[in-house]
Amino acid sequence: MPTFFPFILLVISNCFMTLAWYGHLKFLHNAPLWQAVLFGWVIALFEYSFMIPATRLFAAQGWSMGEMKITQEVMTLIVFVPFLIFMFKQPLKLDYLWAACCLFGCVYFVFRSQ
Repeated sequence: MPTFFPFILLVISNCFMTLAWYGHLKFLHNAPLWQAVLFGWVIALFEYSFMIPATRLFAAQGWSMGEMKITQEVMTLIVFVPFLIFMFKQPLKLDYLWAACCLFGCVYFVFRSQ
């Protein structure tokens, strides 16, 4: 299996995660809370269906849990910002760039001992 495959799974997982966590604000904003929770749980099942294989593949490649978690957070930002702009019509802010710089600092510190 290609080395980049777990990254593809992470991107897909994060798309579902973002939709599960924030999609109810766009699609179910007038629905009862129980419907929003159910909506999130159903979508989260798809998130887990991609996230768990991704973490298993990373573990099989020798990644530590810290490396996997920081990579997950970077992928979250990479997926979340386009969702924020295109799906939720929020403006792009320079603060997202600064947040990305902070995460890349995290990546540096977690991976520097390799």
